[in-house]
Amino acid sequence: MIPEHILTAARRIWDYHHMQHQLQPADCILALGSHDLRVAERAADLWLEGWAPLLVMSGGLGNFTQGMWTEKEADKFAAVAREMGVPEEVILIENQSTNTGENIAFTRQLLLSKNLDPQRFIVVQKPYMERRSFATFIKHWPDKDLVVTSPQIDFEAYPNEEIPLERVINIMVGDLQRIKEYPAKGFQVHQDIPDAIWLDFETLVAAGFDQHLIR
Repeated sequence: MIPEHILTAARRIWDYHHMQHQLQPADCILALGSHDLRVAERAADLWLEGWAPLLVMSGGLGNFTQGMWTEKEADKFAAVAREMGVPEEVILIENQSTNTGENIAFTRQLLLSKNLDPQRFIVVQKPYMERRSFATFIKHWPDKDLVVTSPQIDFEAYPNEEIPLERVINIMVGDLQRIKEYPAKGFQVHQDIPDAIWLDFETLVAAGFDQHLIR
């Protein structure tokens, strides 16, 4: 049983990771691959609702999926979209990237190779990776407009058998550290982290949620 003060700190970090963007019509929906197929479902739903005419699935096998899947993330995501009714001809697949920066860079190359130059993007990611995805996209592709969204699931409902609560908290903590450290490495743009959120980070690390930290 996770103590309530730990859950409270984790909820606040979960909320911080959300960008709270409002959806706007776009030229392209870009789903960033991961171990969570609900991201693919959210991206497919957005296409089916008419938010953009093009759907790009990006992702090879990354840190979390290398030991889980043999099929690449983008291919699994595309299969989900097709099963939900998205036509094959509007789906592009980028299945070589292994991290968020490569998701953006390789998608850019793919679109250029197709003579496509979308100006407005809806980027779809896991709920606790919205902010880092935003900061990475802006760094690698600053001349584009974007909103970031994720599966519409709250903190309590998000964990499941494949992604248990302890793992969610570990990943959220690691992503918060990356938001702090990665701008200096040139990986993403700066994002302000309130002092109270960083205190929550320290609380969770002290409680042992350090498995996803940069060593």
